[in-house]
Amino acid sequence: MDKIVLERCDEGCTHSDLRLQDVRQLMITEDSAGRLAELFKALGDPTRVRLIGALLHRELCVHDLAELLDMGQSAVSHQLRYLRNMRMVKRRKSGKTVFYSLDDSHIEQIFLQTLQHLEHS
Repeated sequence: MDKIVLERCDEGCTHSDLRLQDVRQLMITEDSAGRLAELFKALGDPTRVRLIGALLHRELCVHDLAELLDMGQSAVSHQLRYLRNMRMVKRRKSGKTVFYSLDDSHIEQIFLQTLQHLEHS
């Protein structure tokens, strides 16, 4: 059975030279941490990741996305609604057809940098 190793400072540790208050002032706020966690939670679903991956290349309608992901349109619409509520995708209506695209370049950058990190060896 594997042992659990707890990381601790040595008994003689006097901490770093930095004052913790200085670091605390530079830290992300609780609100921002919660919103960032929600964004990564949205990316925690493979279907949503695949939707964003498809939308990286071009604006697509629900029918096209359903075909690409081999899913029903209602399931795709449900995931797109979630991504829209997270402001990760936006929609544009043309007649009765709704087209989706990434909300802004930040989503593309987050997606591509994360993918690049995963492929980095």
